[in-house]
Amino acid sequence: MFPAAPGSPKVKVVGLARSVGRTAQAWALPATVTSLTGSNPAGFQMLYRFSKAATDADMTADRDVISAAVPQDALQGSASYLQVKTDAEKVAATFAPFVIAFGVLGLAMSVLIIGIVVSGAVSSATRRIGILKALGYTPAQVARAYVGQALIPATIGALLGIPLGNLAAIPILSEEGDAFGTGAATLDWWVSVVVPVAALAAVVATAFVPALRAGRLRTVDALAVGRTPSLGRGRAARHLLGRLPLPRPMSLGLANPFTRPGRSATIAAAVALGALGVTFGVGLALSVGGVQTALNRRDSGDVMVYMAGPQEARMTRPGAPTMPDPDPAAVQAAIKAQPGTVRYFGSNIGELTVAGITGATQVVMFDGDATWGTYEMVAGRWFDGPGEAVVPSAFLDSAGVKIGDTLTLSNAGHTATVRIVGEVLDLSSDGHRIITDVRSVSGLDLKQNFGGETFHVDVADGTDMKSYLAAINQQVEDKGGHAELNVGEISQTVVAMDTLAGTLTLLLVAVAGLGVLNTVVLDTRERVHELGVFKALGMAPRQTVAMVLTSVAGIGLLAGLVGVPAGIAVHDWILPRMGHAAGTRFPPHILDVYGPLLLAGLFLGGLVIALAGALLPAGWAARTSTARALRTE
Repeated sequence: MFPAAPGSPKVKVVGLARSVGRTAQAWALPATVTSLTGSNPAGFQMLYRFSKAATDADMTADRDVISAAVPQDALQGSASYLQVKTDAEKVAATFAPFVIAFGVLGLAMSVLIIGIVVSGAVSSATRRIGILKALGYTPAQVARAYVGQALIPATIGALLGIPLGNLAAIPILSEEGDAFGTGAATLDWWVSVVVPVAALAAVVATAFVPALRAGRLRTVDALAVGRTPSLGRGRAARHLLGRLPLPRPMSLGLANPFTRPGRSATIAAAVALGALGVTFGVGLALSVGGVQTALNRRDSGDVMVYMAGPQEARMTRPGAPTMPDPDPAAVQAAIKAQPGTVRYFGSNIGELTVAGITGATQVVMFDGDATWGTYEMVAGRWFDGPGEAVVPSAFLDSAGVKIGDTLTLSNAGHTATVRIVGEVLDLSSDGHRIITDVRSVSGLDLKQNFGGETFHVDVADGTDMKSYLAAINQQVEDKGGHAELNVGEISQTVVAMDTLAGTLTLLLVAVAGLGVLNTVVLDTRERVHELGVFKALGMAPRQTVAMVLTSVAGIGLLAGLVGVPAGIAVHDWILPRMGHAAGTRFPPHILDVYGPLLLAGLFLGGLVIALAGALLPAGWAARTSTARALRTE
């Protein structure tokens, strides 16, 4: 129900829709719109389709034709589908670098895990392979048999992964739909086909090599292979580490990786990739959060006082109260006189022409001392007064200018010059804007080209904001102003990035832990007879747990030392490319997010992943009885 509209009409919501260009929030039949706005609405939005609309020049020519065909000042603004398309693609391009990075990490981790599982299964069955060869199997038949055995559980896992993957994608795609303004989406059908096929192909590739190698063993050698590694392997490391002032179970655990160096290398690779993913994911979240904080500096102040522009003040909906004529001077005086006001400044946005740049350029004017509310600086400095300006990165790139160059602004036959003194972080208007002092354009006729002024107010600490807002609104609403609490902006794009990065990071950590789990399970079962000997000699269950955990602790620490710097390198390589896709450069502090405490925690992350993966097999080893362990060959 719309009680403010004539007749208080009711409207039934029959569906949900979104506009990529964000030019409307609801859609209805003309009769319904008329019932809400009356017979004389404040304005119309017309959608045109042109025969020639492939380039910006075509769209400009089409717009000029429409402008000439309608009464003067009837065309208040226009938007090209090319710009909407570019903006949508720019958001997608911002996601692409880090999604690709996580995808490559996930692919590498998946191949590694598949290789660990399949290779372990084949190596643990070497004696059985010898029996098959003794029964007359050829190396190729042995390889095909074990590839087929590996494909059976892999196929089951791939089939289960299809619905689970689609379900897991729903919340992520929902966040991305909010970011793009397109609504929730689903995975394309081909993804559910290509990914399982690729996974099964990886299983075949990783299973065939170790199976063929085992199949080529001589029958006698394959039958002679026991489940316990050769006593000579790792003996020197055990002897050397045994001299350390450590409990014997811990020294045995530290020496264990040298018994099977290849298997230890797979644990190290899994943990290193996990540490890399965590480091990159954490850094990405911190950097994206820093970008959001930096962008919020465009609207500094505890309270924002908004005023309608001249055109907005004249556009009043039928039946609504007449909007008072805006009086910026009176509003400014009310803000200054209001108890609790510490400082304030005004800003205004509109369009002017810049020499050498096609089309209109948005100009932001600051009125008053704005040194406490400046934009985030990328390079150079903030303007000190009239005649100076700062611009976003995209403006420098598209206009082919640099800091120190001079720009000529013009409007209604008047001109003014400003010198670029700084580069700021600003993505508004596709970065095509100039920020300067209001006195820089005081010689131009701006009455029709600019909208309403906004006042940024800094309120004293301890002030009751609710009472302050009520008092300031009472003073400014009859002067064309309206005050609101500045709560900052939370971009849906940032939320979607954080959600996606967090989900992918957790998946990488889980897969890394599973890789460690599988490898330690295989190693522990192969050494179960040795564990029985240790138990018979008096090793307690807690000492068994300590030995198994220590066997991966050193690997985890070393893998963390490798994975964390690699994650930082990936972060420092990906972030500038994300900024380039968004049309901006970042100040150094956006990239430099890894402090000493964070680095210490990340370096220990490799140890945590390794210990978490080894915890279950360590408990199994501690619970295994001595007699059962000794009976195992």
